[in-house]
Amino acid sequence: VQLVESGGGLVQPGGSLRLSCAASGFTLDYYSIGWFRQAPGKEREGVSCISRSDGNTYYADSVKGRFTISRDNAKNTVYLQMDSLKLEDTAVYYCAALAFGNYYCSGYQRASSYSHWGQGTPVTVSS
Repeated sequence: VQLVESGGGLVQPGGSLRLSCAASGFTLDYYSIGWFRQAPGKEREGVSCISRSDGNTYYADSVKGRFTISRDNAKNTVYLQMDSLKLEDTAVYYCAALAFGNYYCSGYQRASSYSHWGQGTPVTVSS
């Protein structure tokens, strides 16, 4: 069971990036999937989740209106489109699968709700 993130990099303020989270060894659409981020010296922050049950999406206030989470079940991949990036979005971004049976993104902002994690992809927003 493995989650692999990609798509991070260096971008200027106001720019965009799309992160991908590809799964191997299990089927992503059986799980609700979340994205976390961790900036240097800060706690890990849950930023978004897409539910298994109905595809509902959830966002932290800090990214609402700028980030969009989506999934492509045929590609076994979840995406995080990040627009209007700010300096404070700089962090390592992780995707993670909520515990099996958590169909509605319950507790998605708590790291303890997740059973599988990727290795992270760094995002740097800088001019």
